[in-house]
Amino acid sequence: MNFLADENVDRQIVERLRHENYDVRYSAETDAGISDDEVLDLANREELLLLTADKDFGELVFRQRKITCGVVLIRLAGLTPERKAQIVVDTIKKHGTALLNAFSVVTIGTIRIRHEID
Repeated sequence: MNFLADENVDRQIVERLRHENYDVRYSAETDAGISDDEVLDLANREELLLLTADKDFGELVFRQRKITCGVVLIRLAGLTPERKAQIVVDTIKKHGTALLNAFSVVTIGTIRIRHEID
């Protein structure tokens, strides 16, 4: 499973995923400042699961009906970046391919995975 981490994702999450041998493209390193539409298009074009902390992607996926290979919205405010990284890695290990072609929201203690994007 390969990922595109939006630039608003904590660097510690990206580093932890890479440490766990996941392939992660980090837009803060390669495409800083591109629009949300461009981020989503890039993830789709390269068939990458998008990691983001930006709720605007829900608008793009559900209201504007943008097609997606999968979005994981990280909603872990108040936690240290290291704790966020652990939760994200644990979520990916536990749910893996169920995250593909879905809009998922990771919060403290829960994950919601929605496959019906229509």
